[in-house]
Amino acid sequence: MKQRWMWIAWPAFLAAGVLEMLVFAMVDPEDLHTFGGAPLELSRSAVYTLSFFVFWAVTMGSSALTTMLSMSPFEINRCPLPVDGRPDVCPRSPAR
Repeated sequence: MKQRWMWIAWPAFLAAGVLEMLVFAMVDPEDLHTFGGAPLELSRSAVYTLSFFVFWAVTMGSSALTTMLSMSPFEINRCPLPVDGRPDVCPRSPAR
């Protein structure tokens, strides 16, 4: 499970870094405004930091969805309980 989280987090981290560079190569944080039109009262570094974590969360969601959709039917239907302790509704429960 730990390895699967690294499959999600590490590429998402790299993609968020690239996305951050691309967005802020064209957008100045001082020019950002709220939806009401008021200027955003955050420092440049605060905007960079918050946007990086938003980009990272979005790209982690994308990577997690890709990882979930790539699971085989065996992984999805596998019962985590030992054979002798499975309930009747668990896939591959022992014959009784």
